[in-house]
Amino acid sequence: MTTSPERRRTDPKAARTSGPGHPARRDRHGRGLRGRLVPATVPLARTKAEIFDDLVLDTVESLERRYAKELAGVEFAVEDVPPELNVYDSDVLEDGEVPLARLLPGRPGRHELPPRIVLYRRPLEFRAMDREDLADLVHDVIIEQVANLLGVDPDELA
Repeated sequence: MTTSPERRRTDPKAARTSGPGHPARRDRHGRGLRGRLVPATVPLARTKAEIFDDLVLDTVESLERRYAKELAGVEFAVEDVPPELNVYDSDVLEDGEVPLARLLPGRPGRHELPPRIVLYRRPLEFRAMDREDLADLVHDVIIEQVANLLGVDPDELA
């Protein structure tokens, strides 16, 4: 089945398909979606969020090797941005008015919740000059939050 150029312009279904057995096209030039520009094994293929998660994991793993018993039930999480609250409690580590991380102490009882440390990715990335600076900042924030959880001085953990 062939369609004339005039019919393609007026019939939306004709514009999406080029005939039986042909997939719908993604753009007007028929190029479709691009593949990956960089192989998955190259570091450039990782997103900022994946890189940030790796930085958090590196710090947490090094802490868990030294303090396995104390950190056994602690959950670590990453959120892009902090929730919108008018006032933050003392469990929030802030830089000015912007939260960088939050410590949610566990609740024993019927609905037991483990302690949880949440890092906010975007505010931390915004404060870092480069990846090395971000790694140091993430490390410092996690150390401070873990120290608050355990009730020790942050210098003892570092």
